[in-house]
Amino acid sequence: MITAKRGQQGDVVSKGSRNRQQASQKIAQQRAAQARRRRRRNWLAGAAAVVVLGGAAAGITLGVTGGGSSAGGASTPQLKLAALSTLGPLATAPAGGPLGPEGVPIPKGAALTSAPTSAGGQPVDGISCQTSEQTVFHIHTHLTVFVNGQQRQVPAGIGIPDAVAQQTQAGSFINSGSCFYWLHTHAADGIIHIESPVQRTYTLGEFFDEWGQPLGPSQAGPAHGKVTVIVNGQVFKGNPRDVPLGSHENLQLEVGTPLVAPVTINWSGTGL
Repeated sequence: MITAKRGQQGDVVSKGSRNRQQASQKIAQQRAAQARRRRRRNWLAGAAAVVVLGGAAAGITLGVTGGGSSAGGASTPQLKLAALSTLGPLATAPAGGPLGPEGVPIPKGAALTSAPTSAGGQPVDGISCQTSEQTVFHIHTHLTVFVNGQQRQVPAGIGIPDAVAQQTQAGSFINSGSCFYWLHTHAADGIIHIESPVQRTYTLGEFFDEWGQPLGPSQAGPAHGKVTVIVNGQVFKGNPRDVPLGSHENLQLEVGTPLVAPVTINWSGTGL
């Protein structure tokens, strides 16, 4: 009887050991499966990151070189910049004017030209005028203009035919018109709104074409003289028409002399 009991007890112990072993094996299998799933998720995430980084690198390359489509499908010329010191001594930039409705100072000088736009709604350089603003590609560039050392305004309403102004506590703001070109201005603060249904590179020359004003190495609007363009504190080397309009860039267009030190706005305070 004692032997039988020991045998039965041994069987119970043996069964318990087998159960624990099977449970351990099942847990191990589950953990292995979980590890495989984690490795697969990590691999997919890594592959996605490579794709994203590759796209970002391509975008950075395009941004640095000025690549992208322009009017007629041509490529925007490569962006070539030189140090600001190559311009020699610069006059001190004037104090900023009062803040306008977009939180950007309004220059105290007169407008470069009183005509806000000559485009009547027909496409300009392949840029259309639509009844509502487009937001697929939505960025902002700031343009400062000097003529013989005197600051001039970039008027509101460029690219907005039949512009209708709304008076705010901070000044006039164009809030409507018969249509909106993809490049336009709402206030006389130099902010160029790029609001496009397609993502592409737009240029300063295209903006002036919408404005109906000439732009080249020796003329900007009605002002004649050597034209110098400063892009984010560096000197653009090339035709001023080819300057790309980038996101949160500070562009300075100077006609004649003396040349003025770059004006920089604080984008973080604009909400743009």
